[in-house]
Amino acid sequence: MKLEPLYSIKVQCIHCEHEFETSRVRPSFKKAYRTDTDFCAYYKSENPDYYVVRICPSCGFASTENSLIKMNDKQRSAFQTQIACRWESRDFGGRRSLEEALETYKLGLLCAQIIGERERIIASLLHHIAWLYRYQENQEQERRFLRYSLESYIRVFELEGVGANDAKLLYLIGEIHRRLGQYQEAVQWFARVVQDQKIVDAAMIRASREQWRVASEQLREEKGHALGAE
Repeated sequence: MKLEPLYSIKVQCIHCEHEFETSRVRPSFKKAYRTDTDFCAYYKSENPDYYVVRICPSCGFASTENSLIKMNDKQRSAFQTQIACRWESRDFGGRRSLEEALETYKLGLLCAQIIGERERIIASLLHHIAWLYRYQENQEQERRFLRYSLESYIRVFELEGVGANDAKLLYLIGEIHRRLGQYQEAVQWFARVVQDQKIVDAAMIRASREQWRVASEQLREEKGHALGAE
């Protein structure tokens, strides 16, 4: 019997306590055939990223498995007045198209902003939305959401500082700067990963060294073009 890529799990909504089903991709189907330098992955069958956001069909509350596990009264009231009271029941529990996945992420982002979710969650949602636009080859919207995610990742860095486990955060800030053509800033952030003695993540140090080289070359080319134009 052939195994289907998707399976269902039950989730209880933290806003209205309604129990609903949402789909996940089986681990055996999560092998990407290529991955971009900012971790955007490409899959032959179902894309696991399409199913990250779980949406309650009853009230519309959207969350991820890393979101808050309970709401306080202020958060509950904010969500109720801004989304739940206008929500028309919809079920995102089955297979999702790219467009539906984009819809779930945007609702997830809105919910996270309304209830004051942790900045790391917001940064990740913004970055995933940029990836979805990349799949669509919509460069304008991809760059727009890369800029938003960059601002959010920098806020995470400013709020939390950086520990031994945050090499990936510094690397991502550098890589998104590079993708937005901000090569000088990219070089500076990659250098932090390579030079910080507290960072021991060998894979991120290696990746940062490689992208530092790429960004430095792009910066030299940019300066060369600028001199040539004078």
